[in-house]
Amino acid sequence: MSILSWIENQRKLKLLNAPKYNHPESDVSQGLWTRCDHCGVILYIKHLKENQRVCFGCGYHLQMSSTERIDYLIDTGTWRPFDETVSPCDPLEFKDQKAYTERLKDAQERTGLQDAVQTGTGFLDGIPVALGVMDFNFMGGSMGSVVGEKITRLIEYATQEGLSVILVCASGGARMQEGILSLMQMAKISAALHVHQNCAKLLYISVLTSPTTGGVTASFAMLGDLIFAEPKALIGFAGRRVIEQTLQEQLPDDFQTAEYLLHHGLLDLIVPRSFLKQALSETITMYKEAPLKVHGRIPYGARGALTKIREEQLRRFIKSPKNSEYIQLISEFEELLSLLNVDKTIPSELEFSNPEIVKKAFDLACGTQTRLDWLNYDSKEFRVRSVF
Repeated sequence: MSILSWIENQRKLKLLNAPKYNHPESDVSQGLWTRCDHCGVILYIKHLKENQRVCFGCGYHLQMSSTERIDYLIDTGTWRPFDETVSPCDPLEFKDQKAYTERLKDAQERTGLQDAVQTGTGFLDGIPVALGVMDFNFMGGSMGSVVGEKITRLIEYATQEGLSVILVCASGGARMQEGILSLMQMAKISAALHVHQNCAKLLYISVLTSPTTGGVTASFAMLGDLIFAEPKALIGFAGRRVIEQTLQEQLPDDFQTAEYLLHHGLLDLIVPRSFLKQALSETITMYKEAPLKVHGRIPYGARGALTKIREEQLRRFIKSPKNSEYIQLISEFEELLSLLNVDKTIPSELEFSNPEIVKKAFDLACGTQTRLDWLNYDSKEFRVRSVF
C-alpha cells in the first residue's frame, strides 16, 4: 500500500468516527422547504420566516409558533414570561395508543415548551400589555388544566395592574386526555374575564388564527371586547362534516372562515399579519385616551394575595409622602373612614403624615381576616388603580 492510499484511508476512518452534529437551522428533520397549505407553492423556510410565514404566491397565512409571534408583537427586550415552569400531570392516567405522559414528553422536547401557551407581559409599541399566545405545535394547541391556569393567572394579574389583555388563539379545543378537568378551564377563564371586562372595565382583545376550534372558540376566544382574525383563518366549534350530518344540509364553501364570520357579525376586524401589531397598538391607544371611559371597580374578594414584589412597591410608595398619588390616597382613606362611620382614634399630632400609620393601614387592608373584620359589606369593592 502506498503512503497516499494509507493517508486517504485514515482520513475516511476519521470522518466515519467523527461525532455527527446537526445545526438547528439545517436540521434534516425540519427540512429546508415547505409547501403552502392553500396553493401548493414550494416555499423556502428561511425566506418564509422573514415574511412572517405568509405565502409569497397567494398570501395565505401559515401557522406560526408562539415564540415567533411574541418576537413580532412585543418590543425587543421587554418580554417578561409568567409561569414558565408550570407543567401538566396525568390525573386520569389516560392511555390510548401511547400514554399521555409520553405524548407530553414528546411535545415538550419537540417544541421546548411546558404546555400549549406562553403568557407574560411586555411593551407593544411602548404600551404595557398582558399577552398570551397559544402554540398549535404542542398537541394541537389543546386546552388542558395548565393552559387554563396560566391564562387565568395572566388575566387576574392584568386586572390588578390595570393592563389590557391580548390572547392569540390557535387551538383544536379542550384536551381529551384530561377529561372534565380541561372543560372546567372554560368556566374558570370566563369568570376571570368577567371581572376584568365588566367589573374593572379593562380591555380584552382576542386574536383568532387558523385553526381556532372547539372549547376555545366556545369560551374565551369569542369573549373579547374586540375580536380580530387573520385572513382565511379556520374558526368554528364542531367540524364541518359533523354539522352537515346533523343538519342534513350542504354548507357554503367558505363556511367557518374568517371572512364568513365577519360577514355574519361574529368578528370585528380581519387584519393581515403584517399589520397586526400596528392595529393592536392603535386600538389600545384609542381605548386609553377615550374621553368618556368609565372607571371600573374590582369586587371584594377578587384581589389576590399580596406578593413580595407588591410589598416592595408599597414600601417605596409609603416612603414618598410628597407624591401626589400618596396625598390622593390619604384623602380617599379618610373618605372611606367617614363612609364607614369609624372614629379617628389616631392622635392629632400623628395624623396621616406619618408613614408608619399609612403602613398599618396597608397591612390592615391587605390582610385577609382583618379585611373581613373592618370592611362594610354594603361597599364590597375597591377602586382599580393602573399605577400605584
